Amino acid sequence: MTAEPWWKSAVVYQIYPRSFADSNGDGIGDLPGIIGRLDYLADLGVDVLWLSPVYPSPQDDNGYDISDYQNIDPVFGTLDDFDRLVAEAHRRGLKIVMDLVVNHTSDEHPWFVESRSGKDNPKRDWYWWRPPRDGMKGGDPGAEPTNWRSFFSGSTWEYDGKTDEYYLHLFSRRQPDLNWENPEVRQAVYAMMRWWVDRGVDGFRMDVINMISKDTSLPDGITLAGQALGDGFPYFINGPRIHEFLNEMNRVVFDSPLLTVGEMPGVTLEQAVEFTAPDRREVDMVFQFEHVGLDQGASKWDIRPFRLRDLKASFGRWQAGLADVGWNSLYWNNHDQPRVVSRFGDDSPEHRVHAATMLGTVLHLHRGTPYVYQGEELGMTNVPFDGIEDFRDIESLNYYAEATAAGEDPAAVLVSLRKMGRDNARTPMQWDDSPNAGFTTGTPWLAVNPNYREVNAAPGNPVFDYYKRLIALRHTEPVVAHGDFTMLLPDDEKVYAFTRRLGDVELLVLGNFSGDTVPTGLEGGDLVLANYPADDVDPIVLRPWEARVYRSPK
Repeated sequence: MTAEPWWKSAVVYQIYPRSFADSNGDGIGDLPGIIGRLDYLADLGVDVLWLSPVYPSPQDDNGYDISDYQNIDPVFGTLDDFDRLVAEAHRRGLKIVMDLVVNHTSDEHPWFVESRSGKDNPKRDWYWWRPPRDGMKGGDPGAEPTNWRSFFSGSTWEYDGKTDEYYLHLFSRRQPDLNWENPEVRQAVYAMMRWWVDRGVDGFRMDVINMISKDTSLPDGITLAGQALGDGFPYFINGPRIHEFLNEMNRVVFDSPLLTVGEMPGVTLEQAVEFTAPDRREVDMVFQFEHVGLDQGASKWDIRPFRLRDLKASFGRWQAGLADVGWNSLYWNNHDQPRVVSRFGDDSPEHRVHAATMLGTVLHLHRGTPYVYQGEELGMTNVPFDGIEDFRDIESLNYYAEATAAGEDPAAVLVSLRKMGRDNARTPMQWDDSPNAGFTTGTPWLAVNPNYREVNAAPGNPVFDYYKRLIALRHTEPVVAHGDFTMLLPDDEKVYAFTRRLGDVELLVLGNFSGDTVPTGLEGGDLVLANYPADDVDPIVLRPWEARVYRSPK
């Protein structure tokens, strides 16, 4: 029998280095700061540390705009610091996964500097350059090659007067898209990846990797009523050569058991099966977004009520669809999402601990590889931002400027930003109740959440202690990683219930997504994990935000 891959029973911890731990007092987290907290992570019990980008960058998009793929930004440290981090992590049994951003670079990357220097430059075709529309003058409104709308507002095309052409950027204008149709681009990327593998990294989380193949005819997108810009999504998501490119990357780069995670906005379940099928040799698991769009309407800022039935329907489909072939990433939080206890739970002092631990239980007991985002294991919450001046994220700032310019009420826009803005996840890690939460001795680049005196990593944090037990359960009970999944009570509006089975072992998992006491009608065997004291338990009634895991013979 073939052994299961190691990453199926692993737990990944995402570090946002800028906000994790600052060792030198400049207000920005760094690699030595991470090294100083490795014992904390080993104590938590996680297996893999995923680092958000630490490469040199102008920081237009907080490091996701890379200007040098083979170095470390001085704000984070040096290559020697990175090598020491890898060595110290490995010494503790922790693996290191790098964030890889190869759909686009920074406009300060030497490749792009050469590319924009002239139409006859050898690297001109390393990016997507196009002339103005026929009969139109470059730089004029509507002269862009397509009508696509950028993820960060405005057009996806930026005019370059020197060469009278536009370059494509799906994100910020300072993040030009690489042209993966050019084999020289692909070989340069693969060589860079092998360079990091040779330095000891254990895998890559690949940012928006399903955007690297575009429809080369670049059609206009459909426009909504009253909007000048259209939806280019169908023409740059899961493009015609995406499987070819990922398979080529896998064959050229990965000749050892590394972890490859593909972040794939818009990926369908059927496509995820293809991307993660082992015999296709593309990626080990996908990072998909269906469940974090359930409380959104036409955009992430169009906030809708959260319904538990929708979450169960989404999770249930992915569990069933990847049951036999493929694998999924399990997450509530990351650097792009608001804090889950504030979003799908209850961050009030009365319920925060139980809500945070219940949410962790339900997520980690699904089939797939669970991810913990820094501070999630402490029950960190969204931030009560006062005004737009408190935000730092380019997406939020651009949206506020565009929405208010279009006549929307600034107060209403701020409500959406406070609920869904990415800065919620990026405030400094709350280590203790000392000034700046022990993150820095200087002025933090982004203000610390004011609740750090109550919510921090000082010994005795009940959420942290619970997460240790939760992670240990995956390591000691094979059914958690490898068992079958059966959804129960799919239409219940408050109780999330399912079973996991492997051989003679069955786990019953129960979670109360409400502040009410609710009957379940379900009774398990031996109680192996719970976020309330085990005494005085009514076996078929759940208290507010309660979680239980029962173990019994099949």
